[in-house]
Amino acid sequence: MRTIEVGILGGTGMVGQQFIRFLQGHPWFKLTWIGASDRSAGKRLRDATAWRLEGDMPASAGDLIVSDCKPGNAPQLVFSAMDASVATEIERDFAHAGHIVVSNSRNHRMEPDVPLIVPEINPAHLALIYRQQRSRGWRGMIVTNPNCSTVTLTIALAPLKKFGIERVLAATMQAVSGAGYPGVASMDIVANVIPYIGSEEEKMEHETQKILGEVENGQVVPLNARVSAHCNRVAVVDGHTVATSVSFSSKPAAADVRAALEAFRGVPQQRNLPSAPPQPVIYMPQQDRPQPRRDAGRENGMTVFVGRVRDCPVLDIKFVACGHNTIRGAAGVAVLNAELMVSEGLLD
Repeated sequence: MRTIEVGILGGTGMVGQQFIRFLQGHPWFKLTWIGASDRSAGKRLRDATAWRLEGDMPASAGDLIVSDCKPGNAPQLVFSAMDASVATEIERDFAHAGHIVVSNSRNHRMEPDVPLIVPEINPAHLALIYRQQRSRGWRGMIVTNPNCSTVTLTIALAPLKKFGIERVLAATMQAVSGAGYPGVASMDIVANVIPYIGSEEEKMEHETQKILGEVENGQVVPLNARVSAHCNRVAVVDGHTVATSVSFSSKPAAADVRAALEAFRGVPQQRNLPSAPPQPVIYMPQQDRPQPRRDAGRENGMTVFVGRVRDCPVLDIKFVACGHNTIRGAAGVAVLNAELMVSEGLLD
């Protein structure tokens, strides 16, 4: 496997920094380019931003000179951690110029010709790329990953599709790192719960249906299920927790649901992709697990932990899922998407 040079759009922000850390020592990808705003361009990365993650900024990344977010001198493959306020045109310019944009931004997720990918669930949705390139005249492409809480929910639901998902009710407890930096003011979040995150509920509801849908005749037919989300910000640093109740057409027993979760594997595991966890879902039998502080960062932050699978007196089954929001829910899933695309032969 030859080394593939990669870049990061928006590399000075929190998700951009998570990309930098996740890519360190990657066996396929080498970070050689950082794009950011005009005020950062021309500076070394270590001088353009303060490192907000644990430990120190990797020296190899700190020495990179930040460029303008313009196509041309960037590698073919770029990961986008752009803020939604500026991502739309920048990502489209890069795709038009022939770059492969693997985006964490929300801007293009629900466009009908843009794949919204969780690699273990819907790799077949990459077929939308060909429609995208034909209709837009792009030499490159945009592939997106979902909202951070949607990733945790859909990975927990995907093994259960065979039981006929009809209705989903999900209540999230979302970490403050999901709000970026400086994020939520400490006076608002310490010893508190904020029961609103702008546009988060709509993203979870619509993205879940698209991800769990099927591609037919060049378009995604969404999952025929009703999804309702309640999204809350809580005083946790990393790790989103989702308490979920589901109704099924086939009325499975709780033991059958647990068995399906434990057996779940996908294409990344079959192909042994570098960032793929051996088990995308780990079921925890303890009554008080999963917990974000104890579980979200395990398995390199790429596994979703599910526990408390039990009968629901209103719907059919209820459970708790937990995943790392800036790794499995952002940088990590985007890198895994790129690995999937390499394995599909979509990079030159």
